[in-house]
Amino acid sequence: MEYCLGDGDGSATMWSAPADVDLDGDGAFEAVGLDFDGDGLLDDAMADLDGDGAADQLVRDFVPDAAEATYFSDDGTGTWAVSVDRGGQTRWFGLDGVEHTGGPVVDVDGDGHAVERLIDVDGDGLADRAMGEGQAFVDTDGDGTWDVRLSDSDGDGRAESATAL
Repeated sequence: MEYCLGDGDGSATMWSAPADVDLDGDGAFEAVGLDFDGDGLLDDAMADLDGDGAADQLVRDFVPDAAEATYFSDDGTGTWAVSVDRGGQTRWFGLDGVEHTGGPVVDVDGDGHAVERLIDVDGDGLADRAMGEGQAFVDTDGDGTWDVRLSDSDGDGRAESATAL
């Protein structure tokens, strides 16, 4: 997995490392452990949630089954600015219009598989995007409901179709 970190002088360095942390407890590694916050512990991680080979989520102070971890998502510009609270603070709506709290992994489309990852781009506590295996949901107008489903049918990380919901 590749990840990019600023060097403090305005420049940045690109890193590459194999995944060695299991964030969701499914037995598969999807993140790289590191000491992001400088506390001397390898309790932070960079994760590739959309499977494109580049980190798109940072987890600080991760300990399995602990509530004190803080999750940050890339806001789309390469900045780790968007906090996603794992303790159930992010609100989101299912396709049936029912409001839920939870995350960062949820079942947006109600297919019985919690694979979509919530992203709260504007930090208001309401999910604006949900990204999953081969699909993503986007709230384009900020009203809390999903407006568009993007589908990646060939697995290349790019949407081939968009469907209004």
